[in-house]
Amino acid sequence: MTPEVLSNLIDEFHERPIPILTPRRVNIKRLSGKANVVIGMRRAGKTWFCYQTMQELLAKGIAKERILYLNFEDDRLLPFVTADFQMILDVYFRKFPAHKDMTCYFYFDEMQRIPGWDHFVRRLLDTENIALIVTGSSSKLLSTEIASSIRGRSMSTEIFPFSFTEYLAHHQQTPAGERVGSKGRAALEHALESFIAEGGFPEVQSVEESTRMEILRDYIDVVLLRDVIERYRIGNVAALRALLNQALRAPTTRLSVNRIYKTFRSQGIACTKNDLYDFLNHLTEAYLLYTVPIYSRSERIRQVNPAKVYAIDTGLLEAVTLRQGDDRGALLENLIFLHLRRQNIHPSYYVTQTGREVDFVYRDPKSKELCLLQVCWTLRDPQTRLRKVTALEEALKELRIKNGSIVTFAEAETPGSQLRTIPAWRFVSHD
Repeated sequence: MTPEVLSNLIDEFHERPIPILTPRRVNIKRLSGKANVVIGMRRAGKTWFCYQTMQELLAKGIAKERILYLNFEDDRLLPFVTADFQMILDVYFRKFPAHKDMTCYFYFDEMQRIPGWDHFVRRLLDTENIALIVTGSSSKLLSTEIASSIRGRSMSTEIFPFSFTEYLAHHQQTPAGERVGSKGRAALEHALESFIAEGGFPEVQSVEESTRMEILRDYIDVVLLRDVIERYRIGNVAALRALLNQALRAPTTRLSVNRIYKTFRSQGIACTKNDLYDFLNHLTEAYLLYTVPIYSRSERIRQVNPAKVYAIDTGLLEAVTLRQGDDRGALLENLIFLHLRRQNIHPSYYVTQTGREVDFVYRDPKSKELCLLQVCWTLRDPQTRLRKVTALEEALKELRIKNGSIVTFAEAETPGSQLRTIPAWRFVSHD
């Protein structure tokens, strides 16, 4: 990279208007001396969220020249090596020497691709008056990839595809209020059904179905290639893809690596169990999948019991699998899981002493009380009703919890003195 190229990129950013966007219901907490790390799957909207924070700065009267944005996946920056980091400061402050005495706002997209990035970040925090936002497509930015030099010097913000509330705002539809009449309820149910099918990735909104499916499948291919195969130098791509396909075909179910290993071996797919455990970790680090452990105080029980697996987006599930009508409950459960994770809730699942399963156990972030939650499309089927209600009642007794909830697509009732049923549009209408 040359100073001229960098200078041109800075000029280009300052000349280009910041795009009009749908605001995300996420806030960044800026603290002096700390970098903000914005993480999430590719195409979920991290860059556009950065644009949103830039618009907020401009609205406060901060000149755009005090803002710098660089995307380290821009081919014009390549090849970029560790020694080139200093060039960013040199070129920027040569253009704007007066800004040395002001707070400047630097945005670095996918910066973790460059060796030594963490040392440069630490130096910026220690020696420059710069508010720094770094984005990345790997959850490891928050753990092993944050070197000791900046551990404790960063704050994280997770970006997901649109929530239901953001989806309504993007499509200029009315969100749910405290009181909703029959007409409003019908509109919300219709919107939720569309949201489940289309998903929340910003780029595919209002796109024709076949094109949307193709774009979403391309997302998976790009994530696999850049964030898994290239990043971890995966040679056994066939086994990696087979594992992902298995997870996406059966979301919300317990994923047993031992069982999958035996299945793959019978199908002639060569791999080891350690390979499969590693692949699952890589897929979760790239935000394609999430795993949910069993609820238990025993670490041994959590380790020996398989985790349930969820996908980053219900639209993505629709794009890669031939789903049938009876899979709607799994899609709804996946949607509810994502709603909980957007609130920084990390749920578990619970198995009663008789072997019945409760979908989610989590602690309410406000009341700190333990919550039990079942999800199903409808309670009208007697067998489904018996299975969901009995498991919830047993779990309430075993965990000594007073009340439990069941989320269905549209029903609202009280199937028991300790239970309440919530329509999904109501449950996901408050981020």
